Amino acid sequence: MNPYYRPRRSMLYVPGCNVRYLNKARTLRVDSVILDLGDPILVEKKVQSRKLVADAVLAGGYGRREVVVRVNDLDSLWGRDDVKTVATIGADAVLFPNIESRKDVLEAQALLDEAGGSHMPIMLMIESPLGVLRAEEIASASDRIACIVLATSDLLNQLHGRRTPDRIALLHSLSQVLLAGRAYDRAVVDGIATDLKDMQGFELACRLGRDLGFDGKSLVHPFQLPYCNDAFTPKPHDLAAALEVIDALEQAHRDGRGTVVVNGRLIEGHHVKAAKRLLALSDMIQKLEAG
Repeated sequence: MNPYYRPRRSMLYVPGCNVRYLNKARTLRVDSVILDLGDPILVEKKVQSRKLVADAVLAGGYGRREVVVRVNDLDSLWGRDDVKTVATIGADAVLFPNIESRKDVLEAQALLDEAGGSHMPIMLMIESPLGVLRAEEIASASDRIACIVLATSDLLNQLHGRRTPDRIALLHSLSQVLLAGRAYDRAVVDGIATDLKDMQGFELACRLGRDLGFDGKSLVHPFQLPYCNDAFTPKPHDLAAALEVIDALEQAHRDGRGTVVVNGRLIEGHHVKAAKRLLALSDMIQKLEAG
């Protein structure tokens, strides 16, 4: 399992320019907070936001929540200084936007290392058609990749696709990035939903992402949190089924059989591996929420 694996059912973007939001994030039932220095921040507030985020991380108080800082594009006026500032403040990871190649990954990692962050995992945003097409070379570029985050709103615009409940315009891209991430044991998190009034659509998007295999969903408002946390939390009947699968195959092996049928379903070794992963995730979630 990836050494950086942890629950990421919900990853909430928190604007770095707003002290109230930075403080509020310490109280929310969220797995990861992404303290954001990127596109949503006005140009005149970029430098101030960097300081506010650094002060917030240094002050602590986020408990067991994963604290991630999204920096600006490295070719912008602020990106490299963002990295220099956040490399040593104690954040859990740095999220780099607009990644489109292996070269981009290595450049971002090298810059983080030069700033004193060689101990830190990195996260990568894929938000363009070129990034999707190069998802495999991106996912394989470094063993320090903790998570790949899709920016589906940007991607949909660049695809000239339409927003529909079934997200049909994005399904190929979602699957391709997920496939590349899983091939190299990376966590992969779905993108945001921009319609804050359509909670039924948001819930559907969460469940679609879960069924595809995503680890969680990024979001922009706290009232979306219950939906993604619920969708990506293993349910009691899932855990009971996982235990049944493990016990049944272990018994079959003791009886000299390589497979077993449980509730009409043929069970083999890879099913046990998936069942153990589900149980491990549930245990991590319980510990996270207890804190």
